[in-house]
Amino acid sequence: MKLYLFLFLFLFSQFTYAQVKTKNVLIAYYSKTANTQTLAEEVAKGAQSIPGVQVVLKNIAQTTTKDLLDADAIIIGSPVYNANLAPEVVQFMSAWPFEGNPLKDKIGAAFVTAGGISAGEELAQVNLLHSMLIFGMIIVGGDEWTSAFGASAITNEGVFKTAQLDKIFLQKGFSLGKRVATIAKKMK
Repeated sequence: MKLYLFLFLFLFSQFTYAQVKTKNVLIAYYSKTANTQTLAEEVAKGAQSIPGVQVVLKNIAQTTTKDLLDADAIIIGSPVYNANLAPEVVQFMSAWPFEGNPLKDKIGAAFVTAGGISAGEELAQVNLLHSMLIFGMIIVGGDEWTSAFGASAITNEGVFKTAQLDKIFLQKGFSLGKRVATIAKKMK
């Protein structure tokens, strides 16, 4: 009987420990042509590759304040419009809870899709990151110098003018999700 009690307590403690260690990563995006959604799905795959991480992937229209508050890390994606964020993303972030600083010390990261090379993707990423800094978030970029501000994809120029996102951009998205989830796991 004592052995069963010991095993039960041991297994319960392991389950409880695993529950405490679970981190929540929210990936919220706006996508008009499915390119940003495709990159968001790849970011989610990267985050899901880290054990003990729960990923919530939602279009910004379905993302709630509770989703933001429950997240340990928030990764936002937007298409690039004239070197800026999509107006829908600006409106979404403008409605984030501000009073009491509830997003302070959450991890923040960004990804974007742009029609052309040098079409403003880094400016849009920095705009996202600036907004996150206003909320007191801790910013995480990509894992390589070629994705310092997060992940981005070119969708409509030169060799990148195809029906699907190039694998180099999908890899950058995967790596961003994986890096954010890894860092979220390390945070208390």
